[in-house]
Amino acid sequence: MVSARLCVIYLINHCLWRFLPVISQSLLQNLPSTADLPCSDDTPVDNEDQNLLPNLLLLLLTHLWSARMDWYFGVDMAVYHTTGVSPKVPVVPDGFLSLGVERKKSGKSRRSYATWEEGDVVPSFVLEMVSHRPGEEYDEKTKLYAKLGVLYYLVYNPEFWQRDSHQPFELYKLENGAYQLQIGEPYWMPEVGLGIGRYQGIVGGLAQEILTWYDERGDRHLSGEEQAQQRADRLEKLLRSQGIDPNQQPEL
Repeated sequence: MVSARLCVIYLINHCLWRFLPVISQSLLQNLPSTADLPCSDDTPVDNEDQNLLPNLLLLLLTHLWSARMDWYFGVDMAVYHTTGVSPKVPVVPDGFLSLGVERKKSGKSRRSYATWEEGDVVPSFVLEMVSHRPGEEYDEKTKLYAKLGVLYYLVYNPEFWQRDSHQPFELYKLENGAYQLQIGEPYWMPEVGLGIGRYQGIVGGLAQEILTWYDERGDRHLSGEEQAQQRADRLEKLLRSQGIDPNQQPEL
């Protein structure tokens, strides 16, 4: 569990960060190691999709970029930075993507993500999912991510968008220090090399809307399983065109 002292610091940061001066140089010169920092804020997710959907994005990206070693996608992981009241107070997105960093930090899995240990690389893309408990995704977190320098910020709100007077899918881009709502879905992010959008898919045998990656043409990137099924379907079609029933066992 997070210490009481850290909880107090979090409340200060949550309410007053925009009024406080930049972190002192003494703190910047004595930044803690991620080995000494909590890996998250220990806040449980409000529903299973807050864990499932970011992990589906991670799983697909692991397939798409399997040959690349210069990216990292974190799920429900603490992001420590030096743009708030204290470098010991993290922000914990539902998902985030950083480019130009190691897939494995020195060959090991990360416990958390500290910008000062990543060459000051901040996430290029952040995902926040709105639940039945509003979490300030449209105000305080917007200011926080803008100050941090996150280029793309996606707020996914499939259930409570009418309550919040927003759209279910809103992607913002940082322009001149402020977020501007982008139009179009799927939306292509050229700096990231990926498009993002919604898709009515099948997860564990159940129909469900998910978030997924798209290419520059707006075509959905297929998972490894889907690509394998496509190859099997093409092979079956070829065999049948030759008068061969692929379901019939050959006679010995």
